[in-house]
Amino acid sequence: MHVEHSTSLIISILVKKLKGRSSRLLPQEFPKLNKQYWGRHFWAVGYGAWSTGKITDEMVQEYLEHQKGKPNSEKAIGY
Repeated sequence: MHVEHSTSLIISILVKKLKGRSSRLLPQEFPKLNKQYWGRHFWAVGYGAWSTGKITDEMVQEYLEHQKGKPNSEKAIGY
């Protein structure tokens, strides 16, 4: 997901709100998720964040492809 936000908003707060709201709304829209994630967390801890500048969509996609299939403990987590 690519998100643009105001520079006055702290990224950790934005991610917390997105994860919190989506973890409540997705199971309401897709009831099967309630059974699949019952008693477990919907989202993993952490997030990846890139600053503005010379980072392209292609660079982000390449990073995401590189992370596929790795266990969470091996994935880079940005704070």
